[in-house]
Amino acid sequence: MDDTQLLKGILEGCVLGIIQKGETYGYAILSELEKAGFDEVGEGTLYPVLTRLDKKGFISCRKAKSPLGPVRKYYSITEEGFQKLEAFKENYMKVTSSANRIICFEEGES
Repeated sequence: MDDTQLLKGILEGCVLGIIQKGETYGYAILSELEKAGFDEVGEGTLYPVLTRLDKKGFISCRKAKSPLGPVRKYYSITEEGFQKLEAFKENYMKVTSSANRIICFEEGES
């Protein structure tokens, strides 16, 4: 597995985590991802994730005029999205804990 596949596996959860903080738009999400260290995520990666999350009912989207000009899409998390995020967090913690025990020789080392 290369880094791209690993990133793909956690990006939806990270995007939901950003959106749960409050209504936001694509560029702001990209900025948050970049601040967190996800430098390789671009518009071509983010917008398909947003579309999938919207189609699955995890986020809602509304269009509104931006204070800086053109119409912008604003995203909010839905109740289903909160549930998905909570499930993602539990699974993420379980998987990373197990992986860390193996690859980082943490507790439970044989």
